Amino acid sequence: MAGPTTAERGERQQPKKSGPPRPPLRRLPRRRTLVLLAVATVVLGTGLGWLLYGSPWLRTEHVSVSGTRVLTPERVRSTARVPLGSALLSVDTDAIEARLRGELPRIDTVEVSRSWPHGITLKVTERVPVLLIEETGESGASGKSGKSDEGEKSDQQGTGGGNNNKARKYVEVDKKGVRFATVSRVPDGAPLLEWDVVRGASARRFGTERLTRAAVDVARDLPAGVARDTRAVKVRSYDSVSLELRGGRTVLWGSAEQGRAKARTLTALMKAAPRARHFDVSVPTAPASSGS
Repeated sequence: MAGPTTAERGERQQPKKSGPPRPPLRRLPRRRTLVLLAVATVVLGTGLGWLLYGSPWLRTEHVSVSGTRVLTPERVRSTARVPLGSALLSVDTDAIEARLRGELPRIDTVEVSRSWPHGITLKVTERVPVLLIEETGESGASGKSGKSDEGEKSDQQGTGGGNNNKARKYVEVDKKGVRFATVSRVPDGAPLLEWDVVRGASARRFGTERLTRAAVDVARDLPAGVARDTRAVKVRSYDSVSLELRGGRTVLWGSAEQGRAKARTLTALMKAAPRARHFDVSVPTAPASSGS
């Protein structure tokens, strides 16, 4: 007896459907979906733009200043000219930085940042003088000088110099050789440049600017303890720079070359001969002291 055919077996295996047929899923037209997404994007973008630029919640209300040593926070704040009341996001921080560095040469670096939701922060690093050049009015004697600093902390002008320095002007020079300010009194911790240049081939060859740069390099490389005690950096020639310390002590430094090695040698020499009056580190591998 023949078995069921393949078609008959397939009909038996199919489950019987029960209940009413399901209605087909209704999908939104693709164009309508895109329109809704575009409208939502515009609404969100408009709201975000209003929040950042038009709302009263993210307005610039205060400016904080940190890092000042000689300049006053008020001077920095007034020079920055931050537009108070404007949207915080619209404040041009690059323009503020350029304005501060351009109008206040005493500022070495400044970091301008937003402090949400209402502030601008100015983090200042001031230049530190390593050498002073007295203005003499002679051509080439002091070169370009920095601007006279107004709005400085009154207690930051040094006590050195006495009454005779009141009518004098001194140009402050930092370790990079930048002449950034003119002051009327000698600040603490910065030696004075003194000239004892011998008229000859050395002076003609190197010139005032290069000799000044050599003095700055020497002052920059001085050990901290020696720098505090140094009253003057004397330049006789490019290869003959000496230091006059407080208490009548002197140091023959030589040229500005090998500055770090000379600084280490001088520190060790002063420890080894604490009562010496004269030190010679012009050749750092063969130092000498005398007058003990």
